[in-house]
Amino acid sequence: MRYRLLGHSGLKVSEICLGTMTFGGESAIGSGKDECRRMYDTYRAAGGNFIDTANIYTGGTSERYLSEYIAADRQGIVLASKFSMTTHPADPNAGGNTRKNLRQALDASLARLGTDYLDLYWVHAWDQTTPLEELVRGLEDAVRAGKILYTGFSNVPAWVVARAQTLAELRGCTPFVALQLHYSLVERNIEREHLPCAAALGLAVTAWSPLAGGLLTGKYSADPAIRAAQPGRLTTTAWGRGFLNDRAFAITEVVKRVAARMGATPSQIAIAWLLQRPGNVIPVIGARTLPQLEDVLGSTRVVLDVPSHAELEAATRLEMGYPGALLSSEAGTRMVHGDHGRV
Repeated sequence: MRYRLLGHSGLKVSEICLGTMTFGGESAIGSGKDECRRMYDTYRAAGGNFIDTANIYTGGTSERYLSEYIAADRQGIVLASKFSMTTHPADPNAGGNTRKNLRQALDASLARLGTDYLDLYWVHAWDQTTPLEELVRGLEDAVRAGKILYTGFSNVPAWVVARAQTLAELRGCTPFVALQLHYSLVERNIEREHLPCAAALGLAVTAWSPLAGGLLTGKYSADPAIRAAQPGRLTTTAWGRGFLNDRAFAITEVVKRVAARMGATPSQIAIAWLLQRPGNVIPVIGARTLPQLEDVLGSTRVVLDVPSHAELEAATRLEMGYPGALLSSEAGTRMVHGDHGRV
């Protein structure tokens, strides 16, 4: 396992992050404690040190399992958790980005994890309500209290990231160091605004659902009749069913073809593509079984050749749209900079 700096910080994290949304049997995609322990130990043995969880994962079981696994090696772990999503739907203050929810969610996570600090605390989603000034100051208070070391933002528009980071810088607060965003060969929309934003503001990018809910493993059939009998997030949730379209299945076929040619698995090709993206993208891997995790960890040994990379790009390339397409075009450059072009 190789290591990367987490954004504009000195914190070193492994190139693959272990996501633990599957840690706990409360979820249909979750696993029991023994299997989760085997996955954790295998990831650590491979050199992984970046563990990601959230207060809502399997109703808190994910954090409770991790408290046992990390107890003997807390110092060697870069531990991240999240807040924002409601933990009590009937309570209007049990979710969102307010000071109140931040404090109560953080204290509850620390108690479940059996630790007195988090290395990284994610804002799980922009709540579209709480003033960013309140959020930035609330996170800073937690940093000054020694409860968190670094902060990050997930599921958020790029303009909110830019404003929050600017507020933190101008007010002398701890800057955000990372974004956690939906990114895969099937979902490349963050390339329009988020990736340039992250590069400009010194933010690392971690990619959730890098296998598109399992679609890019090749396990789902394009035949609706066959797929109806296949369990998993893509067939049982509205979010997952959104992936089940002709374009996504066509991309999966290209991934499978590249994998066969390179002697790798489709999962390894999909993750290797992310690992080799500009900007040091860190995939967040959530496995349900040890064999699944071992398969994905093999992606660190895969180096996409030029023809394979070109084939994947051709199948998945994103139309940049306005204003990116205009600003990057030859005509746009000439309109701004004249005959000499951009220096």
